[in-house]
Amino acid sequence: MKKAILSSICIATGAMLFFSACTKSDPTPVVTIIQKTDSIKVNFSPVAPYTFFSFKNDALVANSDSASTKWDFGLRFTTFILNSHTYGPGNAGAILQNTIYSAATTAPATGYAYDTASTQKGIKDGSWYDYNVATHAFVPKAGQTFFFRTADNFYVKMELLAVDYEAFVGPTPSRLIYRFRYTYQANGSLSF
Repeated sequence: MKKAILSSICIATGAMLFFSACTKSDPTPVVTIIQKTDSIKVNFSPVAPYTFFSFKNDALVANSDSASTKWDFGLRFTTFILNSHTYGPGNAGAILQNTIYSAATTAPATGYAYDTASTQKGIKDGSWYDYNVATHAFVPKAGQTFFFRTADNFYVKMELLAVDYEAFVGPTPSRLIYRFRYTYQANGSLSF
């Protein structure tokens, strides 16, 4: 009888060790920092609709969603708008700093600017580019990094790489192509 009980205990212990060793103990790592290089086409006209962009989804957002928190910034010609206060229900804000993109490892905790009126933008038109009258080129200023707090309170650093004209015929282009890279912090921290 003792041998039967001892055998049962040994078999039960062995089974527990075998089945516990087969369980997965390491959770799948969660990616929190997303790095992208992207481009968007925006209207050249200063009165055409804005083009809306979501950092979280790395995607354009339909104009029909302009009253939602699905977008973080809008762009038309050379004018940025933010999804907060005047232009949307979100909490987006921006800071433009004279910082090299690769050296920017932490987003500021405070100091984000908002669009407080249609004439008072968080990102001032002309603050981020130089305009060449001879070539009609909009050139992003070197050594500047945008920091965004998104509409849903996450943090992003972004660098504009280039602004080009979409191919056109005639005297006036219809669209600009903005090329940029950004790092999106998906866990809500300020660190990149």
